[in-house]
Amino acid sequence: MQRGIVWVVDDDSSIRWVLERALAGAGLTCITFENGNEVLAALASKTPDVLLSDIRMPGMDGLALLKQIKQRHPMPPVIIMTAHSDLDAAVSAYQQGAFDYLPKPFDIDEAVALVERAISHYQEQQQPRNIEVNGPTTDMIGEAPAMQDVFRIIGRLSRSSISVLINGESGTGKELVAHALHRHSPRAKAPFIALNMAAIPKDLIESELFGHEKGAFTGANTIRQGRFEQADGGTLFLDEIGDMPLDVQTRLLRVLADGQFYRVGGYAPVKVDVRIIAATHQNLERRVQEGKFREDLFHRLNVIRIHLPPLRERREDIPRLARHFLQVAARELGVEAKLLHPETETALTRLAWPGNVRQLENTCRWLTVMAAGQEVLTQDLPGELFEASAPDSPSHLPPDSWATLLAQWADRALRSGHQNLLSEAQPELERTLLTTALRHTQGHKQEAAKLLGWGRNTLTRKLKELGME
Repeated sequence: MQRGIVWVVDDDSSIRWVLERALAGAGLTCITFENGNEVLAALASKTPDVLLSDIRMPGMDGLALLKQIKQRHPMPPVIIMTAHSDLDAAVSAYQQGAFDYLPKPFDIDEAVALVERAISHYQEQQQPRNIEVNGPTTDMIGEAPAMQDVFRIIGRLSRSSISVLINGESGTGKELVAHALHRHSPRAKAPFIALNMAAIPKDLIESELFGHEKGAFTGANTIRQGRFEQADGGTLFLDEIGDMPLDVQTRLLRVLADGQFYRVGGYAPVKVDVRIIAATHQNLERRVQEGKFREDLFHRLNVIRIHLPPLRERREDIPRLARHFLQVAARELGVEAKLLHPETETALTRLAWPGNVRQLENTCRWLTVMAAGQEVLTQDLPGELFEASAPDSPSHLPPDSWATLLAQWADRALRSGHQNLLSEAQPELERTLLTTALRHTQGHKQEAAKLLGWGRNTLTRKLKELGME
């Protein structure tokens, strides 16, 4: 990162002096101002890499200055300094486009680190980038070989209305694939109707699918079209087909065979022309063997099968997916899209993602609201992501072993941005072992040294280094 230019505006000369010395010590060029009007006058001819402004100043306060700057020069990041208790001001700063806020009293090293991060963000924004002018027309994104296979199948089926069975874990995007199959088919202009079998009470499934006649049951006061009639000429997507009751499976099989059905309580057949796309996270072959799914229906549905890989098997797609979801969340909330620090992208690709793409999307929504700065850092990620990745850690360690506890400590430290973990942990490790060994030998140093596998001189030196004499 090139050294940057920092402007500091604060009516308190002592704050200006401290920040100017600290930033200069970090190799940054610092120019100070006493009030916002001086800054606006300077902006007529120059632009800093970052502006650090107090929020409480006579005349034009920091929020008013922020608004003026964003109207004239939207790119340079602005950091607002504010008091601990001034929560409303901090929220207002974010809403008006501040990069971050610095609560007073602040640690000078943290202030310098924040300024350097803002400069890095600003200078990266100035670099030419390859920008997708027209983004993908769907939310399906994937460069992994398994996803390319999915795209090829969708392309090959674009002239067909054949039945398709989609299988994959929850959250992998099965409904997105169903939408894409419909959109790229001869039925694209007809209805696409989705129904989740797992979300409907069993006694209502038949009515949902096939509709009912007036008086068919208590509460059936009018004729009601079912999903099959609503999807006539188009596509009916039956999600979680593995949860469909056996008696309903029998009726579905007849519709697929004959193209007609009877409404609940009806006597006249209803003819429909519907393409069926089914999806499940279950192993249907196993359910067939267990007698929980009809084999003949399975073969009717399983004409073409599309397997969606879990996110952990397409890790190369995670950064692009995350950037896409951050942009979508920003549009929905009417805010500027967050950017991912390279280390954050790396961290995201290493996580387990048991909830797959849906979990990544929800995480990006959370980050859009909760991440402190415009650039998402590793420590901004919610802690439960790392807890969900615990199965990737050594499974032979009991949950209360010292190695497991050490791993948990290291994980928390790394997420908090700590560095030099070994130099921090090793003295504590040695101090703990020394204390325990000496207590075990009732203070006899030679016996304690033997228990630790050291010579007496080594133990004496360690006691001195650790200040334990």
